[in-house]
Order: sequence, then C-alpha cells, then structure tokens
Amino acid sequence: MYEKYWGLKEKPFENTPDPRFIYFSHEHLEAISRMTYTVEERKGAALLTGDYGCGKTVMSRLLFERLPEDKYEIGLVTNPMLNPLALLREICFQLGLKDSLSLQKTVLLANLNERLYENMNNGKDTVIIVDEAQTIKDPLAFEELRLLLNFQLNERFLMTLILIGQPELRETIDKLEQLKQRLAVRYHLNPLNKKDTGMYIILRLEVAGHKRKIFSNKSVSLIWESSEGIPRMINTICDMCLLLGYNEKLNKISERIVKDVVSDLGD
Repeated sequence: MYEKYWGLKEKPFENTPDPRFIYFSHEHLEAISRMTYTVEERKGAALLTGDYGCGKTVMSRLLFERLPEDKYEIGLVTNPMLNPLALLREICFQLGLKDSLSLQKTVLLANLNERLYENMNNGKDTVIIVDEAQTIKDPLAFEELRLLLNFQLNERFLMTLILIGQPELRETIDKLEQLKQRLAVRYHLNPLNKKDTGMYIILRLEVAGHKRKIFSNKSVSLIWESSEGIPRMINTICDMCLLLGYNEKLNKISERIVKDVVSDLGD
C-alpha cells in the first residue's frame, strides 16, 4: 500500500522468517555459528532459546540455507505440542517417511533407523529441528527426543537434534538431567540494544530497496524503548509508522509518529 510512496520494492517490516532481512547482531552471529558448529561437527544436540520475537525461528531458516541439500536431510517440526507417539510420527513424516502418521512406534523407530543409515550411506547427515519446543508439556515427549540420540555409531551420532524455544524451555530441560547432559551446545538470544536497533531498521529498508534515511534518530530511540529491542515489535511499530507517514504525506518518520503508533498499539 505504501511501498511506492516510500520508494520501496516490497514491505521491509513483515513479521516473517525471511533470511534476506536478517540483521546479524553479535548475538545472532554467535547463535548461528553455534548451531552450524553443532551440525557440522555432529555434536548430537543443541538448545537455542530467546524471548518471543527475538529471531529464533529466523535462525532455523538461515540454518536451512547454510546446510547444502546434497549433504543434509533436515526435518523441521514447527508445532511440537503433541503426545510422544504423535511427535515421533511427525518427525518421521518431516524426514520424508510419508506413511508414518498411522504406524506404530516399533515400526516408526525401525523406519527411522533405516532412513538414518540410508542417509549416512549416501553421504548425508540427518538434522531434526524442533521449533517452539517450549510448547511440549509431556516429559515423556522430551524423553522420546532424548532417546533418538541413541541412534549412533561408536564414533558419531547418526542425527543432530536442535531444540528452539522461549526461555522457559531452558527451565524445563534443566529439570530433565539426562536430556540436559546430552546438549553439547546451549545459547540464549537477547533483544537488540539501541545501536543494533538502528542498524536493524536501516538494513531492512535497504533490502526492501530504499537507501535514504526515513526514521529520525529520536524516532529510532523511541522505537527501541517502546519495543524493548524485540525485532518482532520493532517490525510492527515501523510498519505502522510507514503507513501513518504515507497517510500524512511525510518525507520522514518523526518522534511524533512513533508516539502515535505506540499509543495505538497500547490501546
């Protein structure tokens, strides 16, 4: 709606996990580095946590892009709030075992074992990413995930498990000592600081096709304070600022516009 007015090719602040719009703060660089290390070095399991909207899901999508298809088969579970058997079925389904949704556990495990060896013999590693893992409420489901790590040879794991979720996931896993001990890598993503917030806004505008500074320094500071540095909230505020600026035919987003948007969002 407002793209042409601001000289944009597309909307810059959509809340979708598009890796093109990733801003690599120090923490985001560290997160993707640790996740990539876990996979490439076959470390078994890793945990990535962060507050809602801090970019965890984007990290999983970026990991997809970094891992070449000819070397990795990746199963992504995005809705893991399932009982243990249903979770196992979903994992098998995401790994291409299409008849898995009706099979019993013993058959599922046999098929999964066969797929893992098949991938290994074809020069591929298997990666399972469980996003929103904090929604798993049944401890037995976590136990099922832990037992998957028993698929291994003497010298290597046959699969890598990456758990992604909100901060409460850390608390849950800390109570599950056996699973906790299997995590070779743990990392927590924090919100952006003020400087990173400004750079984040600039980058997203540039990716969308605009190089001129649209947001004033004071407006960026207010966006950071109001969003608490959470990228998802930054996107929401900036998107509405561009809409209001378009409606008022402005050439720059001022502090007043940000205050109006924040006020409306708070109602």
